[in-house]
Amino acid sequence: MSSIVHGGSGQRKGTLKAAIRDSLRELGTQLSLLNHRVGTRLELKDVDLDCLDLIVRHGPLSPSALARQAGLHPATLTGILDRLERGRWVARDRDPSDRRAVLLRALRDRGGEILRLYAGMNGSMEKICSSYTESELEVIADFIRRTTEAGRNAADELAQ
Repeated sequence: MSSIVHGGSGQRKGTLKAAIRDSLRELGTQLSLLNHRVGTRLELKDVDLDCLDLIVRHGPLSPSALARQAGLHPATLTGILDRLERGRWVARDRDPSDRRAVLLRALRDRGGEILRLYAGMNGSMEKICSSYTESELEVIADFIRRTTEAGRNAADELAQ
């Protein structure tokens, strides 16, 4: 009898793993759609918004560091940076440690526009998270962190 219960438990675990994979795929699709709609409202291409996000989170960055993080060819990045600079989203500053080099930094005066467009999702996330205990949130945060790292590693492997 215990092997039947155990087998059922293994089956349940497999079903849950499949549900998680399916949910992550759907989440990726929905977040991509949300980002696309935000970008459209801001008159930014999807890749422009991705690069802006990387600069906001990790900047100031050199263009080559941004190209690596975004998985883009440096020549492709030139057009993106031109659009972001024209739209007053970023500035290209001289690197104080090497006057020949450039650092990209996000201009904060337009950040409110982005926050406003993501307010609905941020409010929903707050409600969802408030329904979990602190220890459950720790597990969820760990899962997301580890899944993100797995995605980064898989992307890096494909880039080689």
